[in-house]
Amino acid sequence: MIEFAQIHWMGDAKEVLSAFPQEIKSVLGYSLRRLQKGLLPDCDARRMETVGRGVWELKTADERTWYRVIYLTRIGDALYVLHAFEKSSRKTDRRDLEIAKSRLKFVLAQLRTAKEEGDGQ
Repeated sequence: MIEFAQIHWMGDAKEVLSAFPQEIKSVLGYSLRRLQKGLLPDCDARRMETVGRGVWELKTADERTWYRVIYLTRIGDALYVLHAFEKSSRKTDRRDLEIAKSRLKFVLAQLRTAKEEGDGQ
């Protein structure tokens, strides 16, 4: 039996992804579903070490623009989607990297707090 990771959406990532064109949502959604099952994504993906360790980016595009979803690899039974955005140039905008970094920092602080509280019991 495959254990499904629960997706935790940070900030407005879910709303932004939901606003993408249907075909793009399908590609990225299917890849997230595969990641939940512990499988590799179905679309292009790359490490995002500039954001943090264990952070990856799902990538797809249409004739209009590029679409990205930045996520933290599965930790236990959770997958953290940090940021979703569109981009029109090859280089990822510094603002998008900063949003992902700040959300990663928040997630890691939450995980540390939960671990400390669990260790204290």
